[in-house]
Amino acid sequence: MTEFARPASHRPPRRGLMFVLSSPSGAGKTTLSRRLLEGDGDITLSVSATTRPPRPGEVDGKDYWFVSPDRFADMVRDDQLLEWATVFGHRYGTPRGPVEAALHEGHDVLFDIDWQGTQQLQQTDAASDLVRVFILPPDLAELERRLMGRATDPIDVITGRMARARDEISHWGEYDYILVNDNADLCLAELRAILKAERLRRKRQLGLADFVRGMLGQ
Repeated sequence: MTEFARPASHRPPRRGLMFVLSSPSGAGKTTLSRRLLEGDGDITLSVSATTRPPRPGEVDGKDYWFVSPDRFADMVRDDQLLEWATVFGHRYGTPRGPVEAALHEGHDVLFDIDWQGTQQLQQTDAASDLVRVFILPPDLAELERRLMGRATDPIDVITGRMARARDEISHWGEYDYILVNDNADLCLAELRAILKAERLRRKRQLGLADFVRGMLGQ
């Protein structure tokens, strides 16, 4: 134990937060999300439901919940999704139950969603615990180079992704934090700093007034 450490039991409990990462495809969001999750046991990834078919290696319930269009429509109708959107012809959404349970237990939830989903989360009851981060590429030329370097999509798909990227970037002003991913290690360090600071916000410390009064013997 370092001289700065203190027993976890001495800390007031806190509410969990919804940590949103958005970016255009190719800006490095997926890699940053994975590294953030690997190094922080207090945050878990929200698993989205989608109507698109699984890609090779994807696991149902881990990468996505793969559902039929009819099942997705039922989830929308029954208010089982916190947010949902149609992207490249497929529907994606965040199941409400697992997220609300995690927040109630004081766990943080990481969201890998676009600006439309972020706007919908902003309209939920848990909006006060929403932290929105937008990841920018260094420039559009670098973004296109990264997409071409994947060698997984035909040129017409890349052209479509670049057009969508311009639209997504235009919504940067709707986010709390804007990071430029020109250095993955530095960008990850900045993400961790944002998460740490947001966890320490006074409004998220449950029972803090009672904790201080007890300390002062009041």
